[in-house]
Amino acid sequence: MTPEEKLQIEGRIVEVLKTVYDPEIPVDIYNLGLIYRIDLHDDGELEVDMTLTAPNCPAADFIMEDVRLRLDGVKGVTEAKVNLVFEPEWDKDMMSEEAKLELGFL
Repeated sequence: MTPEEKLQIEGRIVEVLKTVYDPEIPVDIYNLGLIYRIDLHDDGELEVDMTLTAPNCPAADFIMEDVRLRLDGVKGVTEAKVNLVFEPEWDKDMMSEEAKLELGFL
C-alpha cells in the first residue's frame, strides 16, 4: 500500500469512528478522546487502542463490538483488532473542543 492509500484509509477509519457513540453520551467516541492509537499496517491489518469514559461502563461490550464491526467494513482494512486500554486514564481534557462545547464544558 502506498503512503497516499494508507492516508486515505486512515481518513476513512477516523470518519467511521466518528459514527460510533456511547449510548449515554451525545458525542462520538473519536471526539470524546476515547481513541488512543490507530495503527494501520501495510497489509491492511488495523490495530486500535481505545478506552471508555469509565472502567465499569455498562455499554462496553456493545461499543467495542460496534467499533470492530464498523472498522472491519472499511475498504482497505483486512482485519480490525480493537484493544481496550485504561492507561492513561481518560478525562474530559481529552475531548475535542467540539465535544466540550456540545457537552457544556466550555
